[in-house]
Amino acid sequence: MLFSAENYLLIIPLAIAIGIGWWLGKRECKKSPGPVSTNLSNEYFTGLDYLLNEKMDEAIESFIRALEINSDTIPAHIALAKLFRRKGDVDRAIKIHQNLLARPDLGRADFMRVQMALAKDYYAVGLLDRAENLLQEIIKTSSKNVQSKAVTLLIKLYEKEGEWASALEVAEQLSPDPKKEITNELSHYCCELAQECIDSKRSKQASDYLKKAQAFDNGNVRVSLQLAMLEMSAENWKSAVKHLKSVGRKDKLFVSETIPHLKNCCEKLGSMNEFEEYLRQSLGHAPSTSVIIALAEMIKQEKGIYAAGSFITDELKRRPSVKGFNSLIDLHIEYGSESAKDSLTVLRGLTGQLEISKPIYRCNNCGFSGRTLSWQCPSCKSWGTTKPIQGLEGE
Repeated sequence: MLFSAENYLLIIPLAIAIGIGWWLGKRECKKSPGPVSTNLSNEYFTGLDYLLNEKMDEAIESFIRALEINSDTIPAHIALAKLFRRKGDVDRAIKIHQNLLARPDLGRADFMRVQMALAKDYYAVGLLDRAENLLQEIIKTSSKNVQSKAVTLLIKLYEKEGEWASALEVAEQLSPDPKKEITNELSHYCCELAQECIDSKRSKQASDYLKKAQAFDNGNVRVSLQLAMLEMSAENWKSAVKHLKSVGRKDKLFVSETIPHLKNCCEKLGSMNEFEEYLRQSLGHAPSTSVIIALAEMIKQEKGIYAAGSFITDELKRRPSVKGFNSLIDLHIEYGSESAKDSLTVLRGLTGQLEISKPIYRCNNCGFSGRTLSWQCPSCKSWGTTKPIQGLEGE
């Protein structure tokens, strides 16, 4: 049986209802019947009735009224508040947590647990200053387990605000195992800082940040691309070529991103044979339309338009794409007769519109697509999951 998001939201209060029923039953075994216990029982069964009729808000309110606040019921109150937060009713979640914190008999462990939950409320509703202050207090005073969770959430908060240096500084407080789980994110934070330095012409600082990024995640293809751009800006063409060639070893899907830059470097070095060799190697282990078109251009210069057209035609049979088809039409317009050019130009206009209307990049995590490469997906916020699209409408 498949569950939708609504089904899961229904399961949570159902589980809470079972827990409350167990707690009430256990309590009634220890206490004699009285007006208060009758009221609590009525509230509990009223909540069950609401739950069975899929009136979740009313059910949750009844369960809250049925629960006394003590060490046994704190987890149930926190779970109910978490449910409110997931439903988008963060104000009610905040109210529950603040009421819990106001109790003078709240134990130290429960106090820290509720504080952490309240910080998540503030984060969810966008009260980032409050969340930051609360998390910093938790980090100073809590146990290692809670501290680790607080540090991780604080890192995400700084990420949300684009405070990359603060995120890296806080991450130093993590022990090796939790830190290992977010090395990909930390690597990209360094890349963000490096890009700021590149934009402001601070090459030395940019290089330092990229070294840190590589230390966090040696497989981060973004680092190689940025290092190449840094070397190109300094006209260190050989070093740039080295970094560009390393991209394919890290992720072959990004070879298409290296083509124009590598061509520029090889032209500056006067080593177009090296460029052609790279293209032919890439055609074997990392084929893409960009590689095919670039190689066709070299064949055109060496052997003429007809040979280039034949090469693209053969490659399109193995790897069809709109982008490759448009390149073939361009060759036919250049090579064909005057009478054919008009028809081909009209066709090229139509296929060109088709090409520019399609996305170029897609997030492999959530499927979000667009025509701009975003290292952090705008939709699911994951890092390094957006890549060039392959296939008929892509590379």
